[in-house]
Amino acid sequence: MSDWYFEYEIQVNRPGLLGDIASLLGMLRVNIISINGVDEDRRGMLVHTDNDEAIERFRTIVSTMEHINVTKFRQPKLRDRLALRHGHYIPRDADEKNTFRFVRDELGILVDFMAELFKKEGHKLIGIRGMPRVGKTESIVAASVCANKKWIFLSSTMIKQTVRNKLAGDEFSDNNIFILDGIVTRRSSDERHLQLVREMMSMPSIKVVEHPDMFVQHSEYKIEDFDYIIELRHHPDEEITYEIMEKNHMMSESDSFGGF
Repeated sequence: MSDWYFEYEIQVNRPGLLGDIASLLGMLRVNIISINGVDEDRRGMLVHTDNDEAIERFRTIVSTMEHINVTKFRQPKLRDRLALRHGHYIPRDADEKNTFRFVRDELGILVDFMAELFKKEGHKLIGIRGMPRVGKTESIVAASVCANKKWIFLSSTMIKQTVRNKLAGDEFSDNNIFILDGIVTRRSSDERHLQLVREMMSMPSIKVVEHPDMFVQHSEYKIEDFDYIIELRHHPDEEITYEIMEKNHMMSESDSFGGF
């Protein structure tokens, strides 16, 4: 029993094309779970079958159809499932495959994407870049709610500047989502906070770091340590710069961390 993602590009958009494909799947006893357009000329399907031989027969037949061009046929990835839900693919950096880009109008997709990541167990380090008031923290919290996970702020500026130096009770659970602001933590002179961050980073849990590029400065961590990097912009051409953000934190002391 398995799910498969099937995507095709329409060469000739004739009446009945989708019906022909659906009928073929039906004859092979392959169930269609969902269908959606994932681009102007492409359509995706999530299908399920108890018989993988039927999938191979279907793949052979559709590859000979003149009016479509099969572009993907594979076991579904997270991006495939989200493309079906929302009608288009999440843009990914051509050079850095773990970097995904969103704009503020796509907050719903971003929350859905992060929630799916949060549902997976084990260590995961996620960085999120973006200018102030673009929706970074709100999206992380909303995704935590969607994933039915408790979120813990280690450092933040969401309401007021927060720097935690200890956790209590079930706050140390591996099932929690740990959130920190990379600029606030980088500038912190509280050794207890920095030690707490080290402990959190060593836990097999999900960590989300806002401003990851600032977090890794003068620290033992590297940007390559991040499993996913998310970029959130007000519009696609917005430049993400840290000069304004550092001024907003109103902290002018020198960058000395004592080994962080």
